[in-house]
Amino acid sequence: MTNLKTIAVLGGTGNEGPGLAFRWAKSGHYKVIIGSRQAEKAQQVATELNKRLGENLVVGLVNAEAAQIADVCVLTVPYAAQKPTLTDLREILQGKILIDVTVPLKPPKVSLVNVPPGGSAGQEAQAILGAGVRVVSAFQNISATHLLEGEERIECDVLVCGDDKEAKAEAMALAEAAGMRGIDAGPLQNGIVVEGLTPVLIGINMRHKVKGAGIKISGI
Repeated sequence: MTNLKTIAVLGGTGNEGPGLAFRWAKSGHYKVIIGSRQAEKAQQVATELNKRLGENLVVGLVNAEAAQIADVCVLTVPYAAQKPTLTDLREILQGKILIDVTVPLKPPKVSLVNVPPGGSAGQEAQAILGAGVRVVSAFQNISATHLLEGEERIECDVLVCGDDKEAKAEAMALAEAAGMRGIDAGPLQNGIVVEGLTPVLIGINMRHKVKGAGIKISGI
């Protein structure tokens, strides 16, 4: 266990974070930390996940402590919380990989594509953090419903965008550990399209009365 990489899921108490943390802990390939603004909330989610896992594999800490310890950080906050969260953690994240799961949804019309001022949430994260952090955009198109299910594999691909080859490889390894296929979808700028698929999928879910529409790339 001592040689395993540590993954911190920052803002990991919402919809997507617990499911990703659950799958990475279950894989046995990573040490997993749930991060939150409130230590009690992080610990509560960690306790719930550990009950589901049947052993104490997940730890709950405040975001700053989680980010400090982690080898790789994963941001799973609503778009409105992205900038303040990353601004607070900017210095701690220097030298690390940040996988940004943020989608620039604009409530209440969450089934409409919203292109943010910086082009994509991933590009905005990179601008906030600077060149010292390798930002990757991934995991936006995965339904939280699937993540907490018991199936070993999820029939959905993870499109990974970033400007650093090693950082993208890390994200694709995390996709595989979570039971999905990671696909290199090009530079961080391409995250504009990948993030935009999420409101499209939300609309499909609404119209077809399902919960887990996803993306699958054919021909590979």
